[in-house]
Formats: sequence, structure tokens, C-alpha cells
Amino acid sequence: MALVGKVGRREEVVAACLGAQALGIRPGMAATHARALVSDLDFRPAEPEADAALLDRLALLAVRRWSPTAAVTPTDGLWIDLTGCEHLHGGEERFCRRLQAFCRRAGFTARVAIADTPGAAHALARYGRDDLTRVEPGRTADALAPLPIAALRLSATAQAAARKFGFERIADLLPVARGPLARRLGLPAITRLDQALGAVAEPITPREDAEVPFVERRLLEPIGTAEAIEQVMGDLLGDLAQVLQERGLGARSLRLTGLRVDGGEQVVAIGTSRPTREVTHLLRLLKLRIDRIDPGMGIEQFWLAAPHTEPLDAMDLGAVLAGDTMVRDPSRLVDVIAGRIGPSAVFRIAPVESHVPERAVAQVDPNEQPGEWPGWQRPIRLFARPEPLFNVLALLPDQPPRRFEWRGKRYTIVGGDGPERVHGEWWRRDAETWAVRDYYRVEDEEGGRYWVFRRGDGFQDNTGDLSWWIHGVFG
Repeated sequence: MALVGKVGRREEVVAACLGAQALGIRPGMAATHARALVSDLDFRPAEPEADAALLDRLALLAVRRWSPTAAVTPTDGLWIDLTGCEHLHGGEERFCRRLQAFCRRAGFTARVAIADTPGAAHALARYGRDDLTRVEPGRTADALAPLPIAALRLSATAQAAARKFGFERIADLLPVARGPLARRLGLPAITRLDQALGAVAEPITPREDAEVPFVERRLLEPIGTAEAIEQVMGDLLGDLAQVLQERGLGARSLRLTGLRVDGGEQVVAIGTSRPTREVTHLLRLLKLRIDRIDPGMGIEQFWLAAPHTEPLDAMDLGAVLAGDTMVRDPSRLVDVIAGRIGPSAVFRIAPVESHVPERAVAQVDPNEQPGEWPGWQRPIRLFARPEPLFNVLALLPDQPPRRFEWRGKRYTIVGGDGPERVHGEWWRRDAETWAVRDYYRVEDEEGGRYWVFRRGDGFQDNTGDLSWWIHGVFG
């Protein structure tokens, strides 16, 4: 199959499948020549408008699912800025693998490249050797050097001039001074080279999602002080809160982008544990990110988007008006603490239906109310993993230990209670089918109370090796 489109005054082949290329059909070939070369070739008219519409839909999908900064790079690709959100997809390389798998399911072939600059990623995705290329930070020039001049998105005139002067690869341009090179190839060609190398900024204008609440401010003069940035944050939040109220939504995440005078972008993001549109609370969270903004020579434009929103209805205050006391909502405190130390460091312990102690608890959202804890006697401090005991003296089969060594210190036990038998969860793995632990609460001569267990029931060898372990401390 080959697609035919009108280029200038003649019809040319604009795309060809691998089978057609194997028969000698190449993009740029005259359509009459291609028909004469392969008579039974399946020729179809090219539809650039439909291609552009499809790319636009893919860019919108990328904005909603992968990154808030994604845009079409004509005529056959997408730019996706993973800065700050690659960890949400398991890292850069894993995200690219998933992206290729997505394209295969959709019926497309895809070449993916990750680089420090949009220009370098554009060049490597189209002219690199592999379908997946990842350039280490700071190695952009080395990765671009073997690529042809056409990878820099030069005009036909600039490419013809480069061939005239013997420039075939990007490596030929790197050692040449910019002044003579600009006279030979033109200033736009130098700009493209500097954009690919990162010497000149090339900001990506993201595809706007009409469903994502979005506000912006263009400033009369660039700003760079923390006080001025805080003022703009408050103004943007006021505008965004009005948009959210009209739609009946609350923000779960906000992304603030500042465009600097030199073309660079500064991006900070916050998240909330529950949907909200309270300006004072959101401003408090954004202020924690001001020190991460590098204004450079000044920031002249800001825009604020809420990529993740949820419905937010009116709150029922009937109980409060009747004199009842409302349960205090910890979500604001959680948001502030998470903004300072990270969201993964804030959690609440909740019970899990399991007899195995290390599986009986789980870390959950701190705003969730934990379920009912069982009435078992468990230590205040439960170790993540049991630690072995040495030189244990105990009578089999069901007596607590009388002496043991733990962390290089000897303990003499004066009292004990048990055993409490815990069987393995056979449905998880075969090794736990016959596994048994006998737990004891013991107290040493100094008053320390410990939770220890023995593997095995003391009779059958397949229940455990009779080794002793400590699993927690009572106080």
C-alpha cells in the first residue's frame, strides 16, 4: 500500500508500507513512476487533515493519562514532557515500553526517544538506530553526532546548502563556529542546532484539555521575588476556584507553570488528600513550593491547571446547627505535612484480616477511618521482620524460653505466657501448608517484655526447624 498526495503541482508518494518499500517504492517518488514500477500496488489518497485530527486526539489522551505537557509534533509524532511525573509510570524506560505496547494494541508502530531537549528526542525518534532510545543526561551531543543533517528539522534550502559545503552529519556541524555556519546555512538552522543541544530553549506548548480547569495570567513586567510570585498564586487560585465552583468540582492536584523571559519553564505541583477549592488552604500548599521556582531573569506568564478533580457538593451542616459536634477533618493537616515531607511518608495503620502478625496491618490513606482491631494482645512495637535469637534454653514442647541472646546481649527470663499458635496461610504458598509458630510473651529480670516465637510445634519436623525468633517489644 502507498499513500499518494499532491505536492506542489504533481502527485507524489507520501508514505509506503514495508512491502511497497521492498518493491522499490519510496516517499517522494512521482505517483506515475510508482504505478509503472508496481502495477498492482494499492494506491490510496493521503488525508493529512484526518492524520492531524488523529494526532490531536492522541495528544489529548496523553494530557489526560500520562503528562499534562504533551503536544503534536507535525506531522507524525507527539512530544510528551515527563519531567516530574516519570515516577508515576515506573520510570522512563518502563513508561516507554508501555507506550510502545499501547501503540501496538492500537495498530501503530512507534519509535520512542527520551532526551534532555525536545529537538534531540525528535531527531533520535526518527533517525536513531533503535526503536527505543534513552539518552543519559548530559550526553545529548554524543547521541546526536552520528545522525544526518535532516534530523535537525532544517528547511530544504538549508539541507541543500549543507550538502554543498560537505556537511552530512550533525558531527560535522559541532566544531564549526556559529558565525561562519550561520552565513552558510542561515540563522534558522543554527537555532535548530542550539535547540537540539539545549543552548536555546524550545518550550512545548501543551495541548489544552477543555475538561481540565485552567487559568492563566500574563504580566506587564517580569517578576522574580517570592512575594510577587505568592501574589500571583493567590490571584490564580481565586480565578480557578470560581471555575471549579461553576463546574461543581474540587481539586485533588494542581500544576503551576511559570514561563521565564529566556523561554524556560518552571513547574511545581501539589496534591490534596480530598477534593477542595478553598483558596487559603491551596495557597498554603503552593507557598511551600516557592523555593523550588528559579525565576532567572524574571517570569512573565503563569498558568494554573487542575489535572485531577473530583465532584465537590455542598456540606450538610444540619447537625452543627442543631448543636452536635462535628468530627474534625484531618485532611488539611495531612496536606500540609505531606507538602513538607512527601505524600508517601504520611499514612495510617489499618488492620488486615490475617493471623500472621506481619500481614495483619497495612498502610492506608491517613484520612480513612481504620476498621475494628481484633482483641489479640500484640506488642506496641512490631518488627518489620522477626530477628533471630541465639543460645536459647527452653523445654519442649510448650514451655517459654528461660534464656536467650539477642543483638549480642544475654537475657534471663523470669516469667512467660503462652503459647499462642499461629498457622501458616496455606493458600498463599506451599511452604506455609504445615508451617506453625508458637508465640510467647516473656519478661526478663530487668522488667523488659518481649514477644518471641518458635518455628514448629515441637513434634513434627515439617512444621518448622525449632528456631527461636523475636517479633516485637511490649514496652
